[in-house]
Amino acid sequence: MEVEDYRQKEKPEDAPDDYKPEWETVVEEKTINSMVPLWQRPRSKVEQEEYDSFYREKFGDWQPPLATVTTSSEGTVTFKALLFIPSATPYDFYTREYEKGLQLYSSGVLIMDKCADLLPDHFRFVKGVVDSADFSLNISREVLQHTRQLKTIAAALEKKIKNELVKLMKDDREKYEKFWAAFGRQLKYSVTEGYGAKKELLQDLLLFYSSTEKKLVTLAEYVDRMPESQKYIYYASGENAAAMDNLPQTELLRERNMEILYLTDQPDQLLMEILREYKDKPLRSAVDGDLDLEDMPEEKGADAYKEALDFIKEALGEEVDEVRVSRKLKTHPVCLTCGEGVSFEMERYFAAAQPEMGFKAQRILELNVEHPAFAALEEADASLGPTEDGGYYLVGLKKPCRALFAGQAYGHESVYENALAAIRGAGLRFRPAPPCRDVDVPEDLCRLPGTVRPDSHTARLLKILEWEGRNDG
Repeated sequence: MEVEDYRQKEKPEDAPDDYKPEWETVVEEKTINSMVPLWQRPRSKVEQEEYDSFYREKFGDWQPPLATVTTSSEGTVTFKALLFIPSATPYDFYTREYEKGLQLYSSGVLIMDKCADLLPDHFRFVKGVVDSADFSLNISREVLQHTRQLKTIAAALEKKIKNELVKLMKDDREKYEKFWAAFGRQLKYSVTEGYGAKKELLQDLLLFYSSTEKKLVTLAEYVDRMPESQKYIYYASGENAAAMDNLPQTELLRERNMEILYLTDQPDQLLMEILREYKDKPLRSAVDGDLDLEDMPEEKGADAYKEALDFIKEALGEEVDEVRVSRKLKTHPVCLTCGEGVSFEMERYFAAAQPEMGFKAQRILELNVEHPAFAALEEADASLGPTEDGGYYLVGLKKPCRALFAGQAYGHESVYENALAAIRGAGLRFRPAPPCRDVDVPEDLCRLPGTVRPDSHTARLLKILEWEGRNDG
């Protein structure tokens, strides 16, 4: 339409120093309002700053989006979509108050502010708008949820989002790792839901910390680096990478420079149970059971160490299900593994989520019979166990073992060494001390620093505690 406007005339070249600006009235053809929404315009004609500004204003985020996705389709169902992946996790994302969904338009008219059916749960972090002329303006929400068009659009968006995330991972790894830090846990939970119904869709988006690469890697990258002789994808669980670098159970793998995926997040163990394998390579815990490696050390005959193994099993009682000679330990004296079935991480997970289930891992204490500590234990065999003159072993063992099996404690090699140090101390004989019920047991009693000496303060405390235990019983 024609619009009347005022503008300043150009200054003449020969204008005097006291020249005053002059204004003129101009009638021009102008487009007052293009009425073309941002998502309807070709991406090539829209600057990223416009998308960022639209996102911040539309969805109330002070940060620009991490990625912008545009897509459209014509045919059975016609639609255009403008999607955004946020840069950070919304404050209420993992609460019941968070509502997923995209804004749904019909020919530029908003018909639903948050259409949850357009987004699957595993991509519920995505924000954006969808515009389709195939929906009636007065359609009810109940009818809309069951329309074929809505399901077709939702399936197309799921595929598009997945492809964009894969592309982001390949083209801009740093930006993808930022996305992973914000929403990686959501993808993990989504793999475990529905007994792994979506694992094929999501498994290539997962990242894990690598023991050899010292960075986040994908399952595909791990498999590409595997030697031909390696049968399994190995993983280990713990509080952090530093703790897992020192796990006694993994030292044989680390000695052979074999890659281990470190799991530090709560849903990781359940995630591995659901995945089971990747590209025909089974996933196997490096902490639990046999490593099944080629050229494994020969199994040392348990019969030769039966007396010592039986003593330790008797002393620990129900704390462990089995005590055996280890084939995986090299320099550490002892480690704790679990048998078939429930792992330690699964036990902790269900203890927190569903304690009524009562899942319990089978505890197996493995001993390195070539370690000097075990040799000291064997030398003390003659005086092991309860004796008439008040020799003790139960208190000296029970205290460290409670620390050994208490939640996260089993991941630290010092606890194992201290447990075996207590076993060595258990072979020492003491004369009974008079009963004393006012003894304060130090907090570090379960972290005995080396062998217990007969004349040490800790030894005297253990002796008193053992005396009280017998008298209380």
